[in-house]
Amino acid sequence: MLDIAQRLAVVRERIRRAELVAGRRPGSVTLLAVSKTRTPEEIRSAAAAGQLRFGENYLQEALAKIEALRDASIEWHFIGRIQSNKTRAIAEHFAWVHSLSSSRHAQRLDAQRPGELPRLKVCLQVNLSGEASKEGLEPTQVADLVAQMVNFPRLELCGLMAIPAPEKELAGQREAFARLRRIRDRIATPGAPLSTLSMGMSDDLEAAIAEGSTLVRIGTAIFGPRS
Repeated sequence: MLDIAQRLAVVRERIRRAELVAGRRPGSVTLLAVSKTRTPEEIRSAAAAGQLRFGENYLQEALAKIEALRDASIEWHFIGRIQSNKTRAIAEHFAWVHSLSSSRHAQRLDAQRPGELPRLKVCLQVNLSGEASKEGLEPTQVADLVAQMVNFPRLELCGLMAIPAPEKELAGQREAFARLRRIRDRIATPGAPLSTLSMGMSDDLEAAIAEGSTLVRIGTAIFGPRS
């Protein structure tokens, strides 16, 4: 059975090959290790292999890991559902938020971001498939929230994020990711280029990279199946 360092090497090679096939510049895609439900020891193993960006979905679980790994040079990304009563902790402890989908939460994160920290980098989550179980803006709502982001100086709007409905076939996977890219291309401006496309996971990273992903969120392929 492969260990975490070996799995990381396999994922990095998949990313490298996907960049090559898509005619992308080597290193143009950032790897975010999704560490929800994983232990601090597993995260340390990944960090020892050079992986320093980790994404967490559950705030209380994440805060415990952040404290346990305070000595490690880790960049923490919040990728889960945002709740109003938890925005302060998110604003205080994370470098990135990938799941912003309301001006109300943007206002809270902006007001609660400590002044001594850099601006909080954010992506707007888009619900591409119209699934009631998923958070995110409807595609027609994205431009309006992008325009509002100038009102939140402690936030840095970086791009868009999506979690499409699962597709087994490559063509279906690519079409879902292409929809997010087309939304970005339609509403991006020089002032808000939306250069980050946070899309692609363990089963579909190749399709995401082919359609322009700049950041893939990988959990199972790095840490193995969850118990």
